[in-house]
Amino acid sequence: MNTLLLRGGRIIDPAQNLDTVGDLLLANGKVVGVGPQSRPANTRELDCTGLIVCPGLIDMHVHLREPGREEDETIATGTAAAINGGVTAVACMPNTEPALDTQAAAEFVILQAKRAGNCHVFPIGAVTKGRAQQELAEIGGLVAGGAVAFTDDGSPVESAELMRRALEYTKMFRKPGEPFGKAVLVHAEILELTRGAVMSEGVVSTQLGLRGMPAVAEEIMIYRDIALAELTGGKVHILHVSSAGGVDLIRQGRKKAQLLKDRGEPTFWISGEACPHHFILTDETLRSFDSNFKMSPPLRTKKDVDAIIEGLKDGTLTVLATDHAPHASEKKARELDQAPNGILGLETFLPLCVTHLVEAGHLTWPQMIEKMTVNPAAVLGVDRGTLLPGRPADVTVIDPKVKWTIDKNQSKSKSRNTPFHGHEVTGRAVATIVGGELKKCEIG
Repeated sequence: MNTLLLRGGRIIDPAQNLDTVGDLLLANGKVVGVGPQSRPANTRELDCTGLIVCPGLIDMHVHLREPGREEDETIATGTAAAINGGVTAVACMPNTEPALDTQAAAEFVILQAKRAGNCHVFPIGAVTKGRAQQELAEIGGLVAGGAVAFTDDGSPVESAELMRRALEYTKMFRKPGEPFGKAVLVHAEILELTRGAVMSEGVVSTQLGLRGMPAVAEEIMIYRDIALAELTGGKVHILHVSSAGGVDLIRQGRKKAQLLKDRGEPTFWISGEACPHHFILTDETLRSFDSNFKMSPPLRTKKDVDAIIEGLKDGTLTVLATDHAPHASEKKARELDQAPNGILGLETFLPLCVTHLVEAGHLTWPQMIEKMTVNPAAVLGVDRGTLLPGRPADVTVIDPKVKWTIDKNQSKSKSRNTPFHGHEVTGRAVATIVGGELKKCEIG
């Protein structure tokens, strides 16, 4: 019997409204329970005094690049970075080469993740074949292959008709007793307004002479897809929200969905996520012309940063994620308008959230952990994100007080494109447990 006892930690499980100091016992890949437990012989113990013990962190927005762009990242290196950052499960985006748009493609990702032996990987299927915006992908086959949700992330679903059909189709895959089917994850962007853009449109882009992406390009798409969610009764999640207007639209949409539910009328799902770079950094950083500050959606103004933080505080934005997007150094070394969008995130995810949300007084520990565990699990419809007895033994142990400096050269990723190199942070994952197996341990 493979058993592990985490002794004396502050155990936080928002799914159970649990916040207590005690022991957590894991056995045979499952959670046994919190509190005094009979301990089988040969139980390994970890002294978690002064540490936080919580369900394994879930990052539902990750680009693992395999197949097709293994020079940037592989499933093995990306999941190693996840483990190092305390993340026990990731959902990987379908903008690979070829796109993740068939049952075989989903099965390949799961197989490669098992071979790597790091964290869980949940495939996200493409909405359209080849992400080419012409016809729906094989959604039924993708579900059979293990896809847990759908998106064309990296680009939007431009056609409102295709988006409507996707929402109608994914409703067919409801689990018994659940009101919604698979989620469609939205990269909110009107491409006619953003082609050739390098950064957010505003004062800074004008002063730098760079073409900008207006916030309204995000907001129009969010408005459209909330309306389509209501029309179809579908499940929509807005990825990487970057604008104050986008936050407000999601807030209004969630209020309407709740009102319909309270009336006993057919309702819909709308949720949204925030990434650390969008609640920490602004477009002022682009004055450096450093491509590590270039991403899509782009960094925006202090007003937008404040709105995203407020959205996290009031429950409008229910998920924290990274949009981990590795690029080989030679690609990011190009001129700003030629460099690709995207930054690393898996290993800086937890400390940035602790530093800029919990330590800054915006969220409590349980509130932050909820947005990194049970809430993303609910969007994806996966059996993770809680320490309930019998559930998978995925656990993250956090030192909440340790202070350290982010060093890109210590990353487990193949790439080094982080804007947070040299950033001083608080909090770190000191143990990562996946299926009851200790994948990382810096305790004692």
